[in-house]
Amino acid sequence: MSEFLLQEPGSLGDGWRGFTDVAFLVSALLTLTLAAILGAAIAYHPKHGQTTDTLEDIEAPKIYILYAVVGAMVGIMVVKYGLVVGFVLFGMGGLIRFRTSLRSASRTGRVIFVTLIGLSTGLDLPHVALLATVFGFALIYLLDASVTYRIDVKALPSKHVADAAAAYRALLEQEGCRIKSEKRNPEKKRVMFIFQSSRHVTHHRLEDLFDTQIDEFLRGSVDWEID
Repeated sequence: MSEFLLQEPGSLGDGWRGFTDVAFLVSALLTLTLAAILGAAIAYHPKHGQTTDTLEDIEAPKIYILYAVVGAMVGIMVVKYGLVVGFVLFGMGGLIRFRTSLRSASRTGRVIFVTLIGLSTGLDLPHVALLATVFGFALIYLLDASVTYRIDVKALPSKHVADAAAAYRALLEQEGCRIKSEKRNPEKKRVMFIFQSSRHVTHHRLEDLFDTQIDEFLRGSVDWEID
């Protein structure tokens, strides 16, 4: 380490001659392609669509794929030019922490996961990358089998907040949702539920049911938070 710090500055790469190393360029291209494909497998997991409700969520898969490619690039540089280049991992960690703003811990976890998948491909460990992708794909199915929601129902009729809360609660239970918390605030004409959905229920379906099955007189404006 001390030798590296004391050595004269210089290029670690091959300069323009690198373009003549066709074998390396083809290998790097295949590695980046594999990283992008494996990253996309996690990014576009079927469970992702069930919890997508904002523009940020819709754009999130692009972030996953890009970070998978970033990881692959780091791995390629480490394999080609030595562990010294691994110092960029610190910068990449800072990039994930401070430049990637995702609304939940699970989203951030997936970004880190696909980055490591990409890193595995870049380190010439495609078998590890593929195994991790298959394992992660199955794990997401398991972890996201039940999605937790928080809904804040506002602008309820002031004298019928209890009736409105009962109507929403009954509809959620009818759809197999498990109510974890219910808080009523008659003064502000609102009620909040935290619940876990059953496997077949998405927030899009619940939105449709709220609009069609809740009596118009008891219906409020619903804000969603999904994790």
